[in-house]
Amino acid sequence: MIDSYGVTDRGLRRQLNQDRVYVADGPVGPLPNLYIVADGMGGHNAGELASAICVRVIEDELKGMRNVSPEKALETAIKAANSTIWEQAQTRVGCKGMGTTVVACTCLDDDVLVANVGDSRAYLCSYDDDIQQVSVDHSLVEEMVQMGGLERSKARTHPDKNIITRAVGAMSEIDVDLFRVKLEQGDIILLCSDGMSNMVEDEVIGDIIWSDGTLRERAHRLVDMANENGGRDNISVVLIEPFAG
Repeated sequence: MIDSYGVTDRGLRRQLNQDRVYVADGPVGPLPNLYIVADGMGGHNAGELASAICVRVIEDELKGMRNVSPEKALETAIKAANSTIWEQAQTRVGCKGMGTTVVACTCLDDDVLVANVGDSRAYLCSYDDDIQQVSVDHSLVEEMVQMGGLERSKARTHPDKNIITRAVGAMSEIDVDLFRVKLEQGDIILLCSDGMSNMVEDEVIGDIIWSDGTLRERAHRLVDMANENGGRDNISVVLIEPFAG
C-alpha cells in the first residue's frame, strides 16, 4: 500500500504562493498514482496561474489517455501543459513570460518514473539513509557544474542559482527529461520546489525524512526548517512511501 503527503507554504518573504502540489495515491488515466510539484514564475499572479494550469492540464490529459506507456503518458501530458500555458501567455493581459517548473512521478511496482522541467527536484531517500537526487536541474548553475566551471558544493549558494534554462510555458515547445529508478522496501521519494532545496542541505533533508513520525509530520518539519533558514521562497514538499504496508 502506498502512502503520501503533500504540503505547500508561502514562506517568509513572498506575498503570494505560486507553487502548486498534487497528490493522488490512486489511478490517474494510465498511471497507477501521480504526484506533482509545480513552481510558477511571472509577475503579479501569473506564476500562480501557470502552476495551476500545469497541474490541471496534466491531470486532464492523463485522464483521457488509454493504452500508452507511463513514459509517453507523462511526457505528452507535460507537453500539453506547456502548449496551454504558452498560448495563454501570448494572449492574456499581464501573463506574458509566465511559466512554471514541474517535477512529477508515478510509482510502478518496483520502479519510480520521474519527469521534470526546470529546477524543482525529485529525491530518492533509501533505507540506509542515503539521499540521491534523481532529477537534473535545468538551470544555469547546473550547466556550470556539468561543464566543470563550478564545484557542486558551491552550487546551492551561487548568486545565479535561480536562473533556470527550461520551464513549462516559456517556449512553444519543450523537452521533458524522464528518469526511471529501482525502488527498495523502505524507500521514500521526495518531490520539492527550490524553495525547499535552496534552503536546506541534502544531508539535513535526509535526516528529517528519516526522523520519527508520520509522513505529514516529517513534511511539515521540512517546511519549518526551510523557513527557519530564511524562507526566501515558496516551499513545497511531497513525500511518498511506495511500500508503506
